[in-house]
Amino acid sequence: MLAWHSGGMAKRICVTGASGKAGRVTVAELLAHDYQVVATDRVRPSTSLGVDVLLADLTDYGQAAEVLRGVDAVVHLANIPAPGIHTPAVTFNENMTMNFNVFQAAAEARLDRVVWASSETTLGLPFDVPPRYAPVDEGHYPVPTSTYALSKVASETIAGQIAEWSQIPFIALRFSNILGPADYERFPEAWADPRLRRWNLWGYIDERDAAMACRLALEAPAKGAVSYIIAAADTVMDRPSAAVLAEVFPGVTLTREVGEFGTLLAIDRAQAALGFTPQHSWRDHLAARSS
Repeated sequence: MLAWHSGGMAKRICVTGASGKAGRVTVAELLAHDYQVVATDRVRPSTSLGVDVLLADLTDYGQAAEVLRGVDAVVHLANIPAPGIHTPAVTFNENMTMNFNVFQAAAEARLDRVVWASSETTLGLPFDVPPRYAPVDEGHYPVPTSTYALSKVASETIAGQIAEWSQIPFIALRFSNILGPADYERFPEAWADPRLRRWNLWGYIDERDAAMACRLALEAPAKGAVSYIIAAADTVMDRPSAAVLAEVFPGVTLTREVGEFGTLLAIDRAQAALGFTPQHSWRDHLAARSS
């Protein structure tokens, strides 16, 4: 399916956090697949997105309701994106307020669905306490170890309740570390000491595949509130995944074969439900650079 149509008209999608890393590529992905996009953020993007960006502060319910007026669905990416950027209280309070406002406004507007950015941190990151098993899957939840992760766990709970009473599908994408080609140049720094990237089991997701996951989540059959891990098919390491896991987390059981460089953040559920198959790897990028 190249676009989600109703009566011959392309769907109108609001993308929040459109000026951010994930937001910019998601706007581009949707435009490339013939969606109409309403882009919104608190700040203007550094470069053109191909559409105007409506400035709005989603911590204000009235503004959240206004940006969702007249759209069919929302891809909600606007949040403080990681722990440590603001104080723990600011991170939790702002994320919770933004998420509730968007979720409630979507229910009030009777949107077709809500796709939104949860986080791999809900699964126990950083793994200062080793995971119970690997590859970590959706069952390794909830293990929030920061107020950022707690804001995502609490928001998934709220999404579940609003989905129940509104009968609107809510799809939470538990994104791994979202990176782009320019970031891949630094991966060799972790090869000598795998402990540098132990915090998320050496996972990542290419920004273009993150955007694709957002589009697929708009298009796939869905009901209720569901959550999926969205990660690359491989790790950031140049050594076999099983060997790296055994070196850094010797007590953690590998529950199944993952392939030579296979991800330790399980993406099977996203593949089955959304048709999500990552298309980009840092290995291809660095190989192209060296050829």
